[in-house]
Amino acid sequence: MNPTEVRQLLDDLCVHLGFCLPPLAKSQLEEMPPDDPDAFARAVFTAEGLNPDWVDRHLFRQVRNRIAEAMRRSAIKAEGA
Repeated sequence: MNPTEVRQLLDDLCVHLGFCLPPLAKSQLEEMPPDDPDAFARAVFTAEGLNPDWVDRHLFRQVRNRIAEAMRRSAIKAEGA
């Protein structure tokens, strides 16, 4: 995912799920996003100050699914370019 796609994803997570990351965490994810939806979701929870191993599984899946969908769209877009 490119930085713009990551920024859009993080904005989506903020608006729809309440994960509004601090600016430094957002910048770090934009520059070096994890390439796996689970790792990306764990990074989001960690940036929020939450232990991803202790969070509600349903909430984790919601975040992970949005990330996986954004990654899927990014891959499709890259294939068509």
